[in-house]
Order: sequence, then C-alpha cells, then structure tokens
Amino acid sequence: MEILYICRLYLAVLYIVKMHYSFINTSVEVYNVKYSMKKVLSLIMVFVAAVMWSTPGFSGNAYVSGNIGLSWMNDVEFSSNWTDDSDGFTIGTGSGLAVSGAAGYDFGDYRTELELGYQTNDVESWQETDENYTGSEYDSTGDISLVSVMVNGAYDICLGSDVELSPYAGIGAAFISFDDVSACFNYEDSYRDKTAASFAYQLGAALSLPASDDIMVECRYRYFGTSDFSFDRPDAQADLSSHSAMLGMRVAL
Repeated sequence: MEILYICRLYLAVLYIVKMHYSFINTSVEVYNVKYSMKKVLSLIMVFVAAVMWSTPGFSGNAYVSGNIGLSWMNDVEFSSNWTDDSDGFTIGTGSGLAVSGAAGYDFGDYRTELELGYQTNDVESWQETDENYTGSEYDSTGDISLVSVMVNGAYDICLGSDVELSPYAGIGAAFISFDDVSACFNYEDSYRDKTAASFAYQLGAALSLPASDDIMVECRYRYFGTSDFSFDRPDAQADLSSHSAMLGMRVAL
C-alpha cells in the first residue's frame, strides 16, 4: 500500500507539471550529457521506490509537510553570443516567494520524501558584460519562476524535549520560466517569455519543534541550485541559485 501511495503521488505531480509546463518534453543537460526530462522524472520515481524497498520491513510512518517563506535569488549571469561586442549579460533579481509541499516516510533517525516546490523572484535590473568592461545597469521588469520536483533525504538529530535538527539534501528537476522579462536596447523581447528545464539540487537544515503528538513546526534554511540551462534565439546559457528561509509544519499520518 505504501508503494502504491507513493506511485500515485508521483503520477499526480507528473500530471500537474505536464499540464502546466509543456517543456517537460524537452531535454536536460547534465555534465554535457542530454537526458529526456520524462526520463529524469522516471529515474526519480525509481530512486524513491528503491529506497522504500531497501528499508527492512518498510516500517516507516507516513507524513506530509508544507513550507512557505522568502527566497533570495543570486544574480543570473548569462554567457551569450547575442552581439558581436558582448560576452553576456547579468540579470539582477529581488526577494521573492518560495513554497513547497512534500509527502514521505519517517524511519526513526532518517526520512525520505518526494517534494513539489515553487519559487518566484522579481527581475530588477539588466546589465551587459564583456571581458574588457561592464556596461551600464538598466532597470528591468518581469519575474523568474521555477517549479521543482525533488527527492529529499533528511537525518533527524534529537536535541532533547522532542526538538529536532534535520540536515537534508535533495536532487531532482527544475522547470524554469522567464515571464515578461524586459531587456534593453533592441533585445527587449528576446527573453520576455522563455522556458527551460534543468537538473536541480538542494541542501538545507530544519529546526523542528513539537506542537502536538503528530505535528512538528519547522523553521528551515535552503540553498537551491540548478545545472546550466540554455535558451535559443538568441543563444544564452546560465544557471540559477538561491537562498530561502521558510516556516511550515510536518504532520504524521
């Protein structure tokens, strides 16, 4: 029953992503090797199932969790050949929103979970760069958003009185969208609406305090990053990274 529950969760997540992000049919490049995004998500599911079956007796306790907070995206540095005298450009962003929801199993000292996340940050500036100079910074508008599907592993360290410190790490896929992003000069429509898919990873830690027998309140920090992704017409490559501070809860089922 537990494996069936996880499979149904995976199929629901895949359906949501497929309905709203058609570029799930694209490929993702990891260390110069391209993989079908559907294959990446399928490998995530295989990994989750393998972890579950490898646990003796599979005697975990199911839980769900949700978190919301602020995110700070690092400047997005693109390498590009879009003009003869430019090596690329940098997009500056402001703070934004980060939310996530997960379902998983608690095996005592460690937990595994499947997580669906969403993050959005406003675009504030656009700056052309070259190896010999840095161009003027221009105001820009729009936002950068991403949907992530991650497999996480956490190790719970008891600090006493049922308080837990939980370092965690995760891998998965990110679906990136540039929405109404305005540039400068003659290229203001070049990156207005672009989408891409990429390998993603995250590292973080959560401090959990008991609110009741079945509910833990969580305060967490997360670092999130992606591998390089590419846009075409005009060509450009970059990666994303961000920091998030989030508050939420974990509920045992």
